Amino acid sequence: MKITNSLLIGLLSSFHVGVDAFTLTQSKLTSVSSVEKSVLSKTSTSLSAQEKATIQILMSDTGGGHRASANALRDAFDELYPEKIEVDIVDIFTDYGPFFPINAFVPIYKILAEYPVLWEITYKSGATPFGLWFNELVLELFCFDSFKECVARPCGSTDKRADMVVSVHPLTQDIPLKILSNLDTNGKSRTSGRVTPFATVVTDLGGAHPTWFNPGVDKCFVPSDSLYKAARDRKVEPEQIIQHGLPIRRGFWADQSPGSSKGGNTNFFDDLFAGFSGGQKETKGQDVNKSKIQNELGLKEGLPTVLIVGGGDGMGGIIQQANALGDKLGQKASEDGKAYQMAVVCGNNENAQKKLSSRDWGDINVEVKGFVNNMDEWMRASDVIVTKAGPGTIAEASICGLPCMLSSYLPGQEEGNVPFVEDAGFGTYSGDPTKIADTVSTWLSSPDMLKDMQGNALVAARPTATIDIAKDLAAMLFERKDQQKASIKQTEGELIAQ
Repeated sequence: MKITNSLLIGLLSSFHVGVDAFTLTQSKLTSVSSVEKSVLSKTSTSLSAQEKATIQILMSDTGGGHRASANALRDAFDELYPEKIEVDIVDIFTDYGPFFPINAFVPIYKILAEYPVLWEITYKSGATPFGLWFNELVLELFCFDSFKECVARPCGSTDKRADMVVSVHPLTQDIPLKILSNLDTNGKSRTSGRVTPFATVVTDLGGAHPTWFNPGVDKCFVPSDSLYKAARDRKVEPEQIIQHGLPIRRGFWADQSPGSSKGGNTNFFDDLFAGFSGGQKETKGQDVNKSKIQNELGLKEGLPTVLIVGGGDGMGGIIQQANALGDKLGQKASEDGKAYQMAVVCGNNENAQKKLSSRDWGDINVEVKGFVNNMDEWMRASDVIVTKAGPGTIAEASICGLPCMLSSYLPGQEEGNVPFVEDAGFGTYSGDPTKIADTVSTWLSSPDMLKDMQGNALVAARPTATIDIAKDLAAMLFERKDQQKASIKQTEGELIAQ
C-alpha cells in the first residue's frame, strides 16, 4: 500500500518528531527510505522517554473539598503506581478564566458563603433548566478558547497534553468535554469524536448540583445512593456510574494511630484495611492509641473530648459554638465532678483563634489551633465533632467513628448532607449554639448512646474509597495507553512494510 506525503507528515507531527530536517517530495512514496527508518527509530525513542501516563485534574478552590479531593487522588496514584502516573492539578477558573467575574470565582464564593441567602439564590437559580442552559452558553461563548489552552497544555514532565482528564468540580464537565472533542478531531467537532478518557469524581455527599452530571462522560464516580439517583435523573446511564465513596485525605485511608503506618514497618495495604472490619467494637488497644494521640497533641489523656472545627476558612460561627459548649461543659463538670476538654480548630479564621485563645476556660482544658495539617489525629483523639456540614469532614469523621453535631450548611450544596448523617444515625443538626451545647452534653452523658452512634458512623464509613476510585481511573488510563501503543505499532508496521 502506498502512503502519501501528507500522511507521513501527520504521523511525524503526532509523535512530536520534527520534519524540518527532511526533504519530502510531493509525489506518493512507494517505499520506506533510510530517512523514514530513521524517523521511526526517533519516534520509538521519543515514546520510550514518555512512558509515564498523565492525568489532568480540573477543579476550582470554591471550598476546600475540591482541591483536597484532587490531592487525595494524586497521592493514591503515587502510592499505587509510583513513577508511572503524573498528575496535573489546575484551578481552571482562577488560572484560565478570561476576565472578571469568571476568574474571580474563589473570592466570590467566599462572599456568597458568608451570606447563605445569596448563596441559595445563586445555587438554585443555576439549577433551573434556564440556569443550566445559560451556564453552558456563557462558558462556551467566553471560556472555550482560554480553557482549551489549559486542557491542551503539556502535562507533567511530558511535552504533550494529558492522556486523561478528571473533573472534581461541578462546573468542569460540559466545556472540557467539548474541548476534548475539538482537540481529538483537530477542530472538526465539539460534540463528537472524543477519544481522550474523561471522568467525573463527585465531591458532594448527600446532595449535588445538576452540573455535576453529564451523560457524555466515560465514568461518573458518586459517593452515595442519593447521588446515584441524581446522576440517573440527569440521564447518566448505570454502566457509567460507579459508587465507592468520597476521595478523602491520605491520613484517613488507614489506621494512622501510633504503632501502625506511622510507627511501624507495616505494609501500606495492611494498614489500609486494618481496623475497619468489625470497627464497631472498641478495644483496649484502641483506647491506648487514642490516649497516646491525645498526649502528642497536648490534650489530657483519657478525658471525654469534643472537637470543634470551622473548615479551612473557619466559617460557621465557631466562636459562639465554642463559648456555648465551653460554658456547658464547665457547668456539667461542676455538677458531676468529671473533667472534659475541647479542641477548637479555627482554620484560617485568625480572629476566632485570637479571641478563643485569650479566654479563661476555667476547669475545662481547651486547645485552640489555627489551620492544621493533621486533622486525622485530632479526630482520632476526640469523641464528638462539631462541624459545618461539609462532605469531606463528614466522610472523614465517619471513618474515625465520630458522632457529628452539624452546626451549619450551605443551602443546596450541603443541605443534603444533614439527612445523610441523621438517617445513618451518627449525628444531627442545629444552628443554635445553645442547643448544640446541650445536645453534645447529652451525648457525653450517655455512653451507650455515644457508642451506638460511633458504631453507626463506622458503618457509614468508606475508608477505601480513594484507593478504589484511583484504581478504576488508572484502569481507564492504562487501557487508553495500550490502545495508543497498539495504534502506533500498527502504523509503524504498515510503514516498514512499504
